Amino acid sequence: MQHLPREGRYLLVLICLLFASALFSPVWKGGAFFRTLDFSKVFIIWLLTVIVITDMRRFKRIAFIQTGSVAAIALISLVKGHDRPRLDGVLRGIYGNPNDLAFAIVLSLPFCLAFLLLTRGPLRKAVWVGSMLIMCACLFLTASRAGFITLVISGAVCLWHFAIKGRRAYLIAAAALVVLVVGAVAGGKLKDRFLAISGEGLDTRLETSAHGSYEQRRELIVDSLECMARYPILGIGVRNFTSYTAAWREVHMAYLQIGAEGGVPALVLYLLFFWRGFVNLRKLRKIRDLDPDVKLFAGALHSSLIGFAVGALFAPEAYQFFPFFTVAYTAVLLFLAQEKQTGKAAKDPKQKVEMYAMPGGAGFSYAGR
Repeated sequence: MQHLPREGRYLLVLICLLFASALFSPVWKGGAFFRTLDFSKVFIIWLLTVIVITDMRRFKRIAFIQTGSVAAIALISLVKGHDRPRLDGVLRGIYGNPNDLAFAIVLSLPFCLAFLLLTRGPLRKAVWVGSMLIMCACLFLTASRAGFITLVISGAVCLWHFAIKGRRAYLIAAAALVVLVVGAVAGGKLKDRFLAISGEGLDTRLETSAHGSYEQRRELIVDSLECMARYPILGIGVRNFTSYTAAWREVHMAYLQIGAEGGVPALVLYLLFFWRGFVNLRKLRKIRDLDPDVKLFAGALHSSLIGFAVGALFAPEAYQFFPFFTVAYTAVLLFLAQEKQTGKAAKDPKQKVEMYAMPGGAGFSYAGR
């Protein structure tokens, strides 16, 4: 336990609290337990990510696999569900929900841009450009309002890092062109869902559904706050909020979701965990003569984290794995940068974890034996 990075300890204690919440759940103990068991896999993957990635080559490979997988999923969703409203249920699992699909796409787009800037050769660059266009089109077709808001925030941070600070002004014009073209071609349903918030001129079934969804979400926010007040210590158990309310819907705010289902202590740990990601990136930016590749991916991670932090205000994504991986990547990048700076390698995985856990921030001081 003492050898874990601080954010790893936060995550482990959070999962333990969620198991306790399941055991004492006033709603459904069995369901909450098995859902927590399923979510607890994130800690194993998170820890393996921190231990296994020992150099930039491995980091790029893991990031490439994750990003490429999401691009492939976006393509399959477009091919199979281009005529289905919001791409709902086109794929099974977490990608069957249009909001979850949109969130995964938005969190992966900054990595696409980073790989585009790193890749040499027109053909490879064309592949990344095509992947980004496919992902943007898929995002617009989900008509996810939360996904679009997250895209705007994450995209703005991306452009700050890559276009303004990176002195690539052409990216601003390119991004504006992509949004205009893709929005004009595939953004009709998304526009209708935003306009439906006002409740006026509801001419289609989609618009009526969108307005009803907006009104219902307001009520669910109140219900989640009441739930937190009633069960402040351990909450009601993972994924039990749908059974707790008469609406049988999730609250569309990740922070209230974890607070209602895990209790206030779980919410605090959840916030501390993601705050550590920002702390790692801040420490990373203070390192002198930072490797250009590290700097590029640090910008992508910062964009994803801010996008998630804002998007989580509008979507029930408390148990989405990708944001947890993003925090793991920040820890890994900080380790690699400080390892290169000190010129001391940690070849032993246990020694590497100890380096994370050392005092002084994220714990990246060398712990030689």
